[in-house]
Amino acid sequence: MSKKSANGSLRSSGDQVARAKGKNVVFYDGICTFCDGSVQVLYDLDQERHLSFATLQSPLGISLVNAQSDRLARVDSIILVTAFGTDDERIDVKSTAILRIMETLGGPWKLLAPLRLLPAFLRDPFYDAFAKNRYRLFGKKRLDHCMVPGPQDADRFFD
Repeated sequence: MSKKSANGSLRSSGDQVARAKGKNVVFYDGICTFCDGSVQVLYDLDQERHLSFATLQSPLGISLVNAQSDRLARVDSIILVTAFGTDDERIDVKSTAILRIMETLGGPWKLLAPLRLLPAFLRDPFYDAFAKNRYRLFGKKRLDHCMVPGPQDADRFFD
């Protein structure tokens, strides 16, 4: 059973929430072919293992959206939860999530971080336009056709 704490963080006795605690979790649309491909690229780029991944359709994703329904009910593409389930938890969505993910990856990707100086209300319409058309442009995939991580990376994926 999940519930919101006073600071809005997700609290649960569930195994997935316990495993996710303290991690930087990228929640994405597991049906979206583009989103799934992007996660595979992030997985390959994240050599330092800073990121973990869960689909929005997973039990962990559903619990997060339910616990933060006032903020996340209409987000159906990408959410980044930094320091999941801790007092330092931070939730970013849409273009802000993408820019923070790039910053987390470091290297040349960090050069995109200054784009956060543009307010989200200027960035997000471009993000929303792309997200609205992602199925039409790239199609949908079946959830039972997912990348299966090796044993060394199983702790980075939540199903």
